Amino acid sequence: MAVSLEQFTLAIILAALFAIIYLLRVLVLLERRIARMDDNLFRITRKIVKEEKKIEYEFEHPCAAKPATPAKKRRR
Repeated sequence: MAVSLEQFTLAIILAALFAIIYLLRVLVLLERRIARMDDNLFRITRKIVKEEKKIEYEFEHPCAAKPATPAKKRRR
């Protein structure tokens, strides 16, 4: 069973195309994962900024600071 040069060339081209398609799929999955990480970092940053503003306000207005409330007990 001999393979002609045309069949061999066609097999190489098809293999290259399938490899490109697979790599594009991997790149799309990685991009989605990075986008989720970016969203999480943005959410964490907003929480930190909110806490820092709260701390700055309490530092500038010590009389306005609310006393700490004890944590509620969790039910099981």
